[in-house]
Amino acid sequence: MGIFRNRRQNREERAAEIAGQVAGGKGFYGRATRAFLGNEDFARVQQSIGAYHSGLDVRQLLAMGAPTTPAVVVSISDTGKLVNHDPVVDLVLQPSGTTDRITLQTIVSKLRIPRTGDQVLLVSDPARPGGYLYAGDGVAP
Repeated sequence: MGIFRNRRQNREERAAEIAGQVAGGKGFYGRATRAFLGNEDFARVQQSIGAYHSGLDVRQLLAMGAPTTPAVVVSISDTGKLVNHDPVVDLVLQPSGTTDRITLQTIVSKLRIPRTGDQVLLVSDPARPGGYLYAGDGVAP
């Protein structure tokens, strides 16, 4: 409730709004970030924000009772990126009952990094029909 703010926002809503501006390269924060970082680093920031948002989407889908699909980790590799001190990794997964392999770039908890051969859960991505989102190992944190 500042002098120049007409609407009331809590800190989380304001942070989400700023992150959206940065990810889109719009508004003061988005243009400033793009100007200071350059195109290559700005693309990395956009990927990290996208990975963060996919994690939020997964939590919402699981809370609504979306069905999960078990999958086995075929391989995992580090991308060198961190979001909130958690690593962003490239996962190659094989859903149970199929021979297809799926490649995902996702955030994993540094306390629960999956290993090759581990079983994890996937949730169907509503934004990409036929796509999946990483839903963790199914064990509550």
